Amino acid sequence: MGARRQRLIGEAGRFLAVGGLATIVALVLFNLLVHGFNTGDHALLDDRPILAYVLANTVGMVISYRGTRMWAFRDRPTRHADGGRSAFVAINVATMTLPVLCLYVSRDLLGLDDPISDNISANVIGLALGVAARFWLFRSLVFRRPINLGDIYPAERARAVDPGAPVSQARVPRDPSTSGPAPPPAVGGGAG
Repeated sequence: MGARRQRLIGEAGRFLAVGGLATIVALVLFNLLVHGFNTGDHALLDDRPILAYVLANTVGMVISYRGTRMWAFRDRPTRHADGGRSAFVAINVATMTLPVLCLYVSRDLLGLDDPISDNISANVIGLALGVAARFWLFRSLVFRRPINLGDIYPAERARAVDPGAPVSQARVPRDPSTSGPAPPPAVGGGAG
C-alpha cells in the first residue's frame, strides 16, 4: 500500500474516531433534550426537536474541532489566519442542514415523533450524509496537505534530455547561483 493511501486511511480513521466521540455526546444530549429519558413527565425541548438537535450538535462541534485540529489532521497546517475555526464552523453549519432536513422530513412530513424515528432520520441517515460531506470539505478546504514540489514535478527530475527534441521539450540547464537559466557557453573558447 502506498504512503498516500496509508495517510488517507489514517486520517479517515482518526476523523471517524473524533467524530464518533462528538456524535455520542450530541446523541445523548439530543435525546435528553427531546425525549427526557427518566427526567420526569416532560422533556425540556420535546416539542422543538430541531432546536435540540442544533444545540446538541453545537456542543459536539466544539469537541470535534479540538480533536480534528489536534489529532485527525495534525499533519496538515490550516491556510486560515484563525486556525481554520471560521471555515470549520461554516462547514459544520452547512452540513448540519443534512440531518436537520432528514429530521424535518421524519417529524413534519411523515409524522414520526418517537425516539427510534428521530434517531434513525437525524443520527443515522442524516449523520452519514453529513460525515461524508464534512470529511471531504475539511480535507480539501480547511486542513490541506502542504505542497511538496517533488509531488508536482517528479517527471522533470527523471526525464533525460533528447538532443533531437524540439526546444520546448528539451530541459534548459539551470544556473545554481541564481536558479535561473544558465548562460550559453562561450563561443570561440578564449579571451580576445
